[in-house]
Amino acid sequence: MPKPEINPKKIVVLSGAGVSAPSGLATFRGADGLWENHRITDVATPEAWHRNPELVLKFYNERRSALERAQPNAAHLALAELGEFFEVVVITQNVDDLHERAGSKTVIHLHGELTKARSSIDESLVHEIGYKPIKLGDTCARGSQLRPHIVWFGEDVPLFDEAVRQVQDAGRVLVVGTSLAVYPAAGLAIHARFQAEKVLVDLDPPDAPFGFKVLRGSAEIVVPGLVKRWCAKINT
Repeated sequence: MPKPEINPKKIVVLSGAGVSAPSGLATFRGADGLWENHRITDVATPEAWHRNPELVLKFYNERRSALERAQPNAAHLALAELGEFFEVVVITQNVDDLHERAGSKTVIHLHGELTKARSSIDESLVHEIGYKPIKLGDTCARGSQLRPHIVWFGEDVPLFDEAVRQVQDAGRVLVVGTSLAVYPAAGLAIHARFQAEKVLVDLDPPDAPFGFKVLRGSAEIVVPGLVKRWCAKINT
């Protein structure tokens, strides 16, 4: 099947935890392998949910409470500004809503969303809950316990194919705040077209995929400058 024609005015942003860390939200791949003092296997797998749903709910309720207090930073705001001049699609590994609160219009959450809950037996039954906690005994319309609307390790990433389609016709691809270590999301960068302008922004950049220009630094410092340059090109 032939690839779609490149859209020079389309920018796809692949964002990771490094975008939200300056807003005070913890990343889960710390040096100690813990996420807020919890092992990933205890709070972010289907097995953890079946073993101790109360702990899992408590963990994500705390993340939701922290998110309510957090504010979009300069990187989120700059990426939203891109939408004034370009067609922008943000594909994020983050489960927070800071891109949306900054003003980004099209955001694909590969790993789910903290501000939503879903049925534990029917993943199509999704509820907006904002920043409220989920408690044991909270059920969906079918009577099953509500769980966080999060894609846990070992679960399928339902929006991955849509994300690939978005990358394939982008004239620019910006990877920001991610080590490109978590699959399948990390595989998206290889779908960027040869002709596309490709940039990777990270505090500690990994070996960049072929064709990517690397900008080392914190997202909230580097991204606004990059966005300003891209927008200036449009106006000249």
